[in-house]
Amino acid sequence: MGRSVRIGNGQGFWGDSIDAPLRLFRGGPIDYVTMDYLAEVTMSIMQKQKLRNPERGYATDFVQFVDEVLPDLKKRGVRIIANAGGVNTEACRAAIMESAKRQNVSGLRVATVSGDDILDRLDQFRDSGVRLAHMETGEGLFDADRKILAANVYMPTDGMVRALDEGADIVITGRCTDPGLVLAPVLHEFKLDGWDGIALGTVAGHILECGAQSTGGNFTRWWEVPDMAGIGYPIAEVSDEGGLVITKHEGTGGMVTVETVAEQLLYEMGRPDHYITPDCIVDFTSIKIAQDGVDRVRVSSVKGSMPTETLKVSISYLAGYKATGQLVVSGPDALAKARLCAQVVWDRLAMSGCHFDDTHEECLGVGVVHEGIVPPAENAPEVVLRLGVKDVDRAKVDRFGKEIAPLVTSGPPGVTGFAGGRPKAQEIVAYWPALIDRKLVRSEVSVVEVGS
Repeated sequence: MGRSVRIGNGQGFWGDSIDAPLRLFRGGPIDYVTMDYLAEVTMSIMQKQKLRNPERGYATDFVQFVDEVLPDLKKRGVRIIANAGGVNTEACRAAIMESAKRQNVSGLRVATVSGDDILDRLDQFRDSGVRLAHMETGEGLFDADRKILAANVYMPTDGMVRALDEGADIVITGRCTDPGLVLAPVLHEFKLDGWDGIALGTVAGHILECGAQSTGGNFTRWWEVPDMAGIGYPIAEVSDEGGLVITKHEGTGGMVTVETVAEQLLYEMGRPDHYITPDCIVDFTSIKIAQDGVDRVRVSSVKGSMPTETLKVSISYLAGYKATGQLVVSGPDALAKARLCAQVVWDRLAMSGCHFDDTHEECLGVGVVHEGIVPPAENAPEVVLRLGVKDVDRAKVDRFGKEIAPLVTSGPPGVTGFAGGRPKAQEIVAYWPALIDRKLVRSEVSVVEVGS
């Protein structure tokens, strides 16, 4: 009989359920718990946190989770892998080590995997002729002056595998691929040969990466999903024979069906027969999925091929400032009054000499979310007016924020619902995707044991 491991993902993004990883850890048999915290904008947020405080720049929620499960971690033999390190993996590890010492947990081995953060190397790349061209426009990153906030490479999974091979109980990494968190324990446990095996682990990670989206969350036929409040997070059962079954803990809410898994497979897929990762290229058209019992879906026939010679870089930079404000307009002719409110704001700003790089207005409640598809509800009894501006001049953006509240008494009747204070200018973080030769970056692995 073949050997198998159970890998569960308890976090789909930073801000996901804080209880989900605990329920995954305690709710049934599990060998690995993975946690995915990072998105493009998250890296910029963490970089700004680190600039304000050198001891920050990582997902603090992760440390709180580890603090709760530490007493049982070694006893149960569960290992944790997370990209919670953000832009400060060492500080994240230090917080966990401190927690272990405080709870007298000995023998815990905590690894960091770094090398993805190339922010400090950008000058070196520029001077050596590396363009970091925008993947859509072709413009070079250094063709214009930009205030770059973060630059992180989507790293291959080998660093996490090495950390597990060296006996790490907890692996903390920075920017990796979302599927790589699941692929790492698969490669560590089974040493799969061939691109098909790597592709299978990658698909397992892709299905798990968004947490409950594969167990009934965000599901098209949402009314069929039982106990969404107690929804179970996904588990991949992977065997040394190349088998893969998606399931969840017994007794949890949600459901695992061909349809829930198929919807997640389509998520951020891009070209179906050419799903690119740093570890392989997956042909999603080869995948077969079938129900394998209650809350069990078998995934098979996954085909993969050699990865590209380049890696994707996620770069964020400051692109001006923005502000948004909103009001509730109610009563007869609510939509007409809301439109008048918007025009009054723009006219008053123009009278004060404020013109913006971009403006936006929308009336929620009359079909604007499906504009062009759903006819506007001209007789809506209430409307939420939302206005926004964008500009490189922060002072002008702040000036906009001072024109919303006056409408309550100097606009048409029925203007209510102003709350939250004046809208303030916020930095606009723009995204710059680029490619870099994989030979220019490498993973660094460090494993430290509590008490050593």
